[in-house]
Amino acid sequence: MKTVHRIFILITFLLFLVLGATLGYTLILDIGFIDSLYMTIITISTVGYGEVAPMNDGAKLFSILIIVMSVGTVGFVLSQLGSFFKKGYLSESWRQAKMQKTIEQLKNHYIICGSGETGTYIIQQFMKRNVPFVVIDHDPETIEWLKDRDILHVQGDATHETILEEARIEHAKGIVATLSKDADNVYVALTARQMNTTIHIVARAIDENAHAKLKRAGANFTVSPNEIGGRKMAAMLLKPSTTYFMDSLIHTDEMTLDLEEIAVQKESALCNQTIKDAKISTKTGLIILAIRKEKEEQFKFNPKANTLLEVNDKLIVVGEETQIDALRNLAKDISDE
Repeated sequence: MKTVHRIFILITFLLFLVLGATLGYTLILDIGFIDSLYMTIITISTVGYGEVAPMNDGAKLFSILIIVMSVGTVGFVLSQLGSFFKKGYLSESWRQAKMQKTIEQLKNHYIICGSGETGTYIIQQFMKRNVPFVVIDHDPETIEWLKDRDILHVQGDATHETILEEARIEHAKGIVATLSKDADNVYVALTARQMNTTIHIVARAIDENAHAKLKRAGANFTVSPNEIGGRKMAAMLLKPSTTYFMDSLIHTDEMTLDLEEIAVQKESALCNQTIKDAKISTKTGLIILAIRKEKEEQFKFNPKANTLLEVNDKLIVVGEETQIDALRNLAKDISDE
């Protein structure tokens, strides 16, 4: 962008030089606009064509001044334009504009603040599941990495409201704060909650005392990578087969099964039906692992057949992607179709 700005300034200077020289020849030689413009162009380009009027001393000195001012500038502008096209700045500007337009149309998407080690794994999961998301990061090398992979991104500090606005936080479904400092993650959670009261916020906690601060700032969930890593390593020692199975559901392409959360929507085929009457397993082949009522924090594992399904109940199911899609269709509001 600095190169584009510099070229714009130089071209603007040339235009003013042409206009100024044209006006100067008009006054000095007492000739018309076309003749003055012609004199300006042949003087700047030094092509050596004949003058349109007798040159007095004033016109000669004026021509010398125009030549001195223009020759170096024209050469520099041409070299910059050559470098601009050679290095692909034009295509980069076009790609940037296209990406910005795509971001401006995002709705119900996710925002990833920080694409360090933790953020990179989140990006991989989002790409695998083909969900819309945009990354916010300020590091130039990271931005180049995102560009190479055609990942939507906004360059800047995620703690700034203007940057969050560029990522369309007011239309986002969720945001994850994985910045390197707890204070920054707290500020992102606080700002995000103020800008979008319904957004789902997950924040990284580095210090064990940061969990409470992040929750007070507005985070729905907090995650400590060190704590989770320790639990997983213990589980791999104590329950290796179970851990391998759960990891396979989330991390590999070898398994055909997947874990998913499905919300029961109003006016859906599932609403106000018991699990038995809804016949979810029969219609989809899915296994219902748990259910959580809207006003309850705890999940009910292995829910009973007579459990009534109500609006905004969350079903945790396991099965193939096609089976999960079938349940999504059953759970969606038919009045929206």
